[in-house]
Amino acid sequence: MIKGVNRQVVEVRETGCEYFERIIFFVRPEYASLSEGKIRERASLIAGGTPLPPPTKTKENRLGGVLKVILGTLCGLAAGLAIAYLIK
Repeated sequence: MIKGVNRQVVEVRETGCEYFERIIFFVRPEYASLSEGKIRERASLIAGGTPLPPPTKTKENRLGGVLKVILGTLCGLAAGLAIAYLIK
């Protein structure tokens, strides 16, 4: 929730990213006296310079994770059997 009613807001509609249709910036009160053009220019610069979000996991990534878990389990089982054999 936004408190207060005296806020200056800048909305950037051309984000340059397929994930977001617009970005809303809330201007700090100490910079509200700057010209609208300068504030919009800065907001567009920040919006254009944001990196893309991290990629989502693909099936290949999940398969690799499952294989690592299975391999780790087998290694642990082999080590446990080797220790049990040596103790007897």
